[in-house]
Amino acid sequence: MKFAYKFSNLLGTVYRCGNLTFTPDGNSLISPVGNRITVFDLKNNKSETLPLASQYNVSCVGLSPDGNLAILVDEEGAALLVSLISKSVIHQFHFHKPVHSVRFSPNGKKFVVTKDKVAMMYHAPGKKREFNAFVLDTTYYGAYDETTCIDWTDDSKCFAVGSKDMSTWVFGAERWANLIYYALGGHKDAIVGCFFEENSLDLYTVSRDGALCMWQCDTELKGLKARAPKDQSVDQEESAKDIDEELTEEQKGKEVHGKASTKEQEGRQKVKYSCAGKYFLNKEGDFNTLTAAAYHKKIHLLVTGFASGIFHLHELPEFNLIHSLSISDQRIASIALNGTGDWIAFGCSGLGQLLVWEWQSESYVLKQQGHFNSMMSLAYSPDGQYLVTGGDDGKVKVWNTSSGFCFVTFTEHTSSISAVTFTTSGFVIFSTSLDGTVRAFDLHRYRNFRTFTSPRPTQFSCLAVDSSGEIVSAGSQDSFEVFLWSVQSGRLLDVLSGHEGPISSLHFNPVKCVLASASWDKTVRLWDMLDSWRTKETLPLNSDVLAVAFRPDGKELAVASLDGQITFWDHENAVQTGSIVGRHDLQMGRKELDKITAKQSAKGKSFTTLCYSADGQCILAGGLSKFVCIYHVKEQILVKKFEISCNLSLDAMEEYLDRRKMTEFGSIALIDEGTGDDDGVAIPLPGVKRGDMSSRSFKPEIRVTCLRFSPTGRSWAATTTEGLLIYSLDSGLVFDPFDLEIDITPSNIRKVLLQKEYTKAIVMAFRLNEKKLIQEVLETVPYNEIDVVSSSLPELYIEKMLEFLACSFEKTRHLEFYLMWTQKLLMLHGCKLKSRSERVLPTIQFLQRSVQHHFENLSKLCDWNCYNMKYILSISQQRGVKRTAELSEKDEDVQSLEDSSGDSVMEESAALP
Repeated sequence: MKFAYKFSNLLGTVYRCGNLTFTPDGNSLISPVGNRITVFDLKNNKSETLPLASQYNVSCVGLSPDGNLAILVDEEGAALLVSLISKSVIHQFHFHKPVHSVRFSPNGKKFVVTKDKVAMMYHAPGKKREFNAFVLDTTYYGAYDETTCIDWTDDSKCFAVGSKDMSTWVFGAERWANLIYYALGGHKDAIVGCFFEENSLDLYTVSRDGALCMWQCDTELKGLKARAPKDQSVDQEESAKDIDEELTEEQKGKEVHGKASTKEQEGRQKVKYSCAGKYFLNKEGDFNTLTAAAYHKKIHLLVTGFASGIFHLHELPEFNLIHSLSISDQRIASIALNGTGDWIAFGCSGLGQLLVWEWQSESYVLKQQGHFNSMMSLAYSPDGQYLVTGGDDGKVKVWNTSSGFCFVTFTEHTSSISAVTFTTSGFVIFSTSLDGTVRAFDLHRYRNFRTFTSPRPTQFSCLAVDSSGEIVSAGSQDSFEVFLWSVQSGRLLDVLSGHEGPISSLHFNPVKCVLASASWDKTVRLWDMLDSWRTKETLPLNSDVLAVAFRPDGKELAVASLDGQITFWDHENAVQTGSIVGRHDLQMGRKELDKITAKQSAKGKSFTTLCYSADGQCILAGGLSKFVCIYHVKEQILVKKFEISCNLSLDAMEEYLDRRKMTEFGSIALIDEGTGDDDGVAIPLPGVKRGDMSSRSFKPEIRVTCLRFSPTGRSWAATTTEGLLIYSLDSGLVFDPFDLEIDITPSNIRKVLLQKEYTKAIVMAFRLNEKKLIQEVLETVPYNEIDVVSSSLPELYIEKMLEFLACSFEKTRHLEFYLMWTQKLLMLHGCKLKSRSERVLPTIQFLQRSVQHHFENLSKLCDWNCYNMKYILSISQQRGVKRTAELSEKDEDVQSLEDSSGDSVMEESAALP
């Protein structure tokens, strides 16, 4: 239960490759991120990465019309049938070749998969009573090159398939007498998208060179005639040329073979297409290739994206240009439109950008981008609500842990970020970079308010801030010195010298003003900040030191060295208290280009990042491996190992090389890497296009660069090659009673509750440890009895009570009731909790985070209500003033009328004799 951490979310990566898909309600967007998928809830401003993964990067996603099922296909052709309701894998299937696109029919009964030169139609899972979820119905042949895109008619009677051979094929999904297949040409480049018009067989096709062809069909959907049964067919020999009916096995399905020429069928095929128009979207020629396209049938909106990051919005069939804008300097890899056509999603794989744009109001609904290069460091805020990350791209990003979105990015650094950290207040972020600066960022005004530099240009490799937030220190990579600055004045206080190698890690003691610095010179030095920054102690080690960390209570120091050991020190007495040999627990994988085995390679590996758990009893360790290890410090044993990724698209994942990749000359990867003669000149092959000589194609290596435990103790985060992974406690699936006895049952607890023995009922409920029952007991206690019950609770259950209250704050609406419980418990038992503050601190911080979250939401709501009330009052006052002015004008008009009528009466009376 204590180590029941499960993967909960993936931050820092919003899009990698593949196609974007909106859910049927149009409120959520599904985006492939590596070998996982993330669902972005655009209405509630939340993101969630599903806890399932494929073996390779996901290349295409097909979503059922009801939004309950999704088919994920990876780069190698392995498919996962996923339930989006239970968020679990239902079935696995392998297409044996890379799949280009997957598309469900609008009625949800079938789906089409395009791979290689064929299109394969399957029965949709659950629509046919079969043991196998993927039942092949028909295989369609016709294209001479790889197929690229699919689109269905609205009634699911026909579908179109685009190909790289510059042709588009229209196939009948059922047995139609007047439409078996139809081939459309007219393009001079590969087809990027094909789209049917609403309730029609009319077709739009878009090619890579920016050409748009409009194809008009002389037959409506209702005009498709069902094919006669086999025994009533007039000419079976002629029909056998087009449909091979000999293959009647269920596994293989039927086959439809298309032909290049349609002269033989002109006499009997009534469906004909004619080109109604041709337009050109690309005005820049070869320098701007069309890479993605999407069409909304109801509002007739065509969206096209180009390699330069430009996109166009056109209204069809008039081809009126609505917008032409640029969203990036990289190619647009995928475009999707939601059901209403208001939101357009763009994915740029080059920079990992994901944008959702509302084209009518010309505003962003979502604008997210991960780190362009790998993440190097992370830090939790003191209350655990925010995470800050620094990457090789020189950006510092701040993430909200509850929503999963980045809400601010700082770009002041000009080189790779080496370390980031929060101050104890939680409103200031410090970051250090290889550009030779340490910067301080304010989260209130989102600005860089302080920059610290050294007298001589140097590259900073590590960072630490003391518990008061007054002193910031950075370690140098080239001058072997530690620099200290004052945060208030920005002045350089001192330069600590003494190390004989690059500084690898810095850490301040959380309790005392002592700085620990680790170096490659095989020593850890302790500096006393209150005693003229002198060296207090030097701890010698047997190998280069890579990481150092203090326990939360400041009484122990953990050190990771190059020989794969983690040593623990009593730094007050400079005595080593224990050590862990963790090299074998890393289980390093073998790289594709390695010429030695993984076992031999692991001998030189070690942990590069350390972090204590919130209670200080365990330590988290990671390095150049796909595993993260949790060790018990006192027992010095491995408690649990977490496999952070199973993505074989990354390097160093497999322990053994695949024998199928081995040739008589060695590994295929090694042979491809060393192609050419001794000078390294590649052998030219006929037909090969000349590419960009500066472009690099490589598999990123799996690694864990930084680990941090949440101050609340409920989660931990790791910056990896995959992104920012968050693991949280999964407390809902484990029955974990506390001091249970045979007579403690739900019925007995309810009986005690009916007798109004509230304290006893609460104690029994906590011993059974079922959340719903604890909630039922607590909410039955009258609010005027809270004071009495809180004072009579045993000391053992105070911490458990506070932890339950902190969890309940995230979901409950009874805020005042639970706040009363929290206030009474802290007021009555605060002195007792101080004696064991080290153990209770994570629970208090978790409670603070929950209360702070509600405080922020309520304050925003109150501010909004105050604004609305002021607005209503000002409008009513304006209307009142206007009304009084109108009334006064009316009174003046009436008075003038009365005066004029009185004058006329006087004149008339004077005129009478």
